[in-house]
Parts: sequence; structure tokens; C-alpha cells
Amino acid sequence: MDRNAGQKRAVQYLYPPSDPFDQRMLDVGDGHRVYVEQCGQPDGIPVVVVHGGPGGGCSPAMRRYFNPAKYRIILFDQRGCGRSRPHASVTANTTWHLVADMELIRKTLGIDQWIVFGGSWGATLSLIYAEEHPDHVAALVLRGVFLMTKAELDWFYAGGAGQFWPDVWAKFVAPIPEDERDDLIGAYHRRLFSGDLMQETRYARAWAAWENALASMASNGSTGDSPAEYARAFSRLENHYFYHAGFLEQDGQILKRIDRIKHIPGFIVQGRYDMICPPKAAWSLSQAWPKSQIEFIGRAGHALSEPGISASLVQIMDSLAP
Repeated sequence: MDRNAGQKRAVQYLYPPSDPFDQRMLDVGDGHRVYVEQCGQPDGIPVVVVHGGPGGGCSPAMRRYFNPAKYRIILFDQRGCGRSRPHASVTANTTWHLVADMELIRKTLGIDQWIVFGGSWGATLSLIYAEEHPDHVAALVLRGVFLMTKAELDWFYAGGAGQFWPDVWAKFVAPIPEDERDDLIGAYHRRLFSGDLMQETRYARAWAAWENALASMASNGSTGDSPAEYARAFSRLENHYFYHAGFLEQDGQILKRIDRIKHIPGFIVQGRYDMICPPKAAWSLSQAWPKSQIEFIGRAGHALSEPGISASLVQIMDSLAP
């Protein structure tokens, strides 16, 4: 792979001539309105971008991976985050609500099949959506794979990653009394949903800081405080989903249903040194999925913005729209 060429294209597409040609708040029911935008070519190849978190929201930089002359790019903020409303709400907010929202977006925009592009939690939701609606997925492009298993949650919230980042881990556990540290997701849950806005914001910033510190290989472990509104939405939603094990019926559900997407082409890009979503999950997915191919990116962590990851994703999307 010509990695340098890929990086140049990623930079070139950072600010493409693709201001949204359509922005709307879509009423998805249950009192929720979801922000949806389209940019690029109205008659281009449809691709939907599924952001991470849960609760991360989309950003204009997420358009950078697609040639705006060839793609019809759809971005949306999942329930409760970004520009979607009500903000930071977990009412009627589960994986299955989000899958239904994606289908409503597809039907509203008159799209038969689209490429589904997602990373981290976005990869989780992309896979679950594809397993529910395989006939409407032309291909899956995934980064930083997270399969929503207990083992993965234990890695990040029960001390696994903390063995590599003990100083940052100490800051994450410090606000929690010692007798509650055997279940940090539960302990943070009680505080993120206490009804006290100041307390929720304080613990939301601590929750977000732990993840942000480990996202990139370039990180030195120190992060500034996230904006209060963003941190509260991100942390409440992410904790809500993790507290409920992704609202899946059984542990390991995604791989147990992989036959549903065995005919769909898949492209997996995984940072070799991803501390948030260890590469084992991506490898297990690739081994169970006959039409997938995987690329491990050396000297890369979890973040979508890691240069090698960006370059690979741009090259994949270029190959799908020659």
C-alpha cells in the first residue's frame, strides 16, 4: 500500500468542496429528533457514517475519507448527542432504537443499498445494523473494532488497560470510593444519573478523560477537560449503553450471528496498539467473516485520526469508487 499517497489524499479531502446539500432534523419518534446531513454528490454512491461513543456525535472532519465527486455522504448524530435532541437523554435510547433510526434515515432518503462506515462503537452498531438488514448493506468498512463483549468492557473498565497506563487509571478510579471499585461502570452510572447537574458534569469529565487519554499513540496521558455539554452527553450515553451490555440478548452476539452477513464484503482497519479496543476483537471478526479482509496498522492506536488509519480508510474508499 502506498501509505504516503493515502495520507496526502486524506489531507486533501479534509475540507472537500462538499458543504451539506441537505440538513434536517428527522423525527424518529419517542420524542427524539435526529440530526442528518448529506454532502458530496446527490447521485453518488451512498455511504453512511456511524460515529463512535456511544454519544460521540459526528463532525465535518468525518467527510474526509470520501471523494466528494463520487460519494453521497450521509452523516447523522445518534439519539441524545451532537445536534440531536433531547440532548444527553437516555430515554428510549437503546441499540435497537438506533438500528431503527438508521433504517428510517435510509428509507427517508430513498436509498436501496449503502456502504456502512463506522469505527469503535460505530463498528459495533454498523455490524448489528447489517445483521438486522443485510439486504441494504453493500459493504462494511470498519475501524477499531468493538464487539460489545464483557471481556472488552472488563479490559477497559476493570483494570486491563490500566496496567499500561497506571497513572491515568489512578485518576479515573480516584473519585470512586474503594468499596465500589469492583464495578466502575456501575459506580459511575450512579453518579452520571444522580440528577445533580454539577455532579454529573464532574464525573462525566472524568469518564471522558480516561478514554481520551488512551485514544492516540501520541498521547502522553494528559487531557484537558472536555466542554461540559459534550462530556455530559458522551459519558451518560456511553455509560448507559455499557451498563446495559449494549442491550444485546447474549454475550458475543455479534459473532454468533455473523452468518447473516457472510455474503457482504467487509474491510477492517485496526491499530496494532489500540488500547481502547484491543486487536483481538478485530482478528476474531475477520476469522469468522469469510468475505472480510483485515489490515493491522503499525504504530497506530485507536483514534480515527491516526495517520496510518486515515490513509488506509481513504484508500479503501477510493477502491470502492474507482
